[in-house]
Amino acid sequence: MNRNIAHQLAECDAVRVQVLVDNTSDLLSTGPASMTPHLANLMRKKPGLALTGTWLCCANWGLSLGIDIMRGDKITRLLFDAGPDRASIKRNAALLGYDLTGLDAVILSHGHWDHAGGLEEPFAQHSRIKGAASAPEFHANSGMFVRRGMRMANGSVIPFRDPPSPQKLGKLGARLHIDDDARILMNGAAYLSDEVPRVTDYEIGLPGHVARKPSGPDWQDDALILDERWLAVHLRGKGIVVFSSCSHAGIVNVLDHARTTFGDVPLHAVMGGLHLSGAANEKIIPETVRDMAAFNLARIVPGHCTGWRAVNALSQAFGDRITPLAVGQTHSF
Repeated sequence: MNRNIAHQLAECDAVRVQVLVDNTSDLLSTGPASMTPHLANLMRKKPGLALTGTWLCCANWGLSLGIDIMRGDKITRLLFDAGPDRASIKRNAALLGYDLTGLDAVILSHGHWDHAGGLEEPFAQHSRIKGAASAPEFHANSGMFVRRGMRMANGSVIPFRDPPSPQKLGKLGARLHIDDDARILMNGAAYLSDEVPRVTDYEIGLPGHVARKPSGPDWQDDALILDERWLAVHLRGKGIVVFSSCSHAGIVNVLDHARTTFGDVPLHAVMGGLHLSGAANEKIIPETVRDMAAFNLARIVPGHCTGWRAVNALSQAFGDRITPLAVGQTHSF
C-alpha cells in the first residue's frame, strides 16, 4: 500500500515548522541559521515589548507542530498534534501570531492526551471566527479512540484522559478522515503513514501501557501502541523530512519504514519526540544512536519525550546535526 501511493507525494520548495507546544522552553541557547529561537519570534511579532513572563510561550508536556509547506506560491498549513490542553496551544499560537483558523488539515499522530488534549481549539476558533463550513480536515485512524492508561507496580491503572471523539470534533466542523491506511494529504503536500512494522529487537514500545476498548474486557497490555503514525514531506533536492511525534514504535523502526516507503528518495531529516526517556527506554539509547547513523540524516531535531540523556548521546554522536526542540522556535527546511 505504501509504495503504491508514495509516488504521489509532491516535491515542495521549503518547509517551515512552528513549535507551538513542547516540554522545553529555552531562551538563550544558540542554534543553526535554520532555527529562529523563541525570543526572536516573539520580538518580531511584538517589537519593543518589555520582557516579562506574561509574554513567553508556555512549555508543557506534549507536542504540537504547525507545519507550513511551500510549493510555488501556494502554502499548505498542517497542524501535527495539538499538545496536552487547549490553554497551551491557544496561548502560544496567539503570542507567536500563528493563526489556527488558517489551517488546511489537523493530524493526530496517536491517541494520547499529551498530543490530543488541545485538538478542539483550532476547530472551535475556526467555527467561531470563520464558520464551521470551511473548517480544516481532521486525519486520524480508528485505533486512536480507545481508553489508555499506565499500569503501576502495584497493579493499579492510572487512566489517561480520552482524546476528543471524532463525533465531538465533527460538531465543531472538522471534516473527518478516519482511516487506518496510509494516505496523501492536501493534493500531494504530505504523506501520512500506516502502521509501523516492528523490525528491531530492542525497540519495545512503552512497557506498562494498557488500553481498554469500549466493548472489550478489562485493561489489556498495549506496550506497542500500534495506532501511532508518522508524517512526511518531500523537500526538493534534499529528500524526505519525517515528523515522528512520539516514536512509540521506536525511531529506528520509523526511519526504516520511511526508507522502505520512499525507496530511492533519501531521508533528509527527522523531527519530533523519540521516546528515549524513562527507565526502560533509556536502556536502548546506545543501540538507537548506533542504528540511526545508517540513515545519514542531515538534521535531527529531537524534543518532547526524547529525554536529556538521549539528546546528550545524540549530540555526542552527530554534533551540529542535532538541534533540540523548544517551544516557540521556528525551524526552516
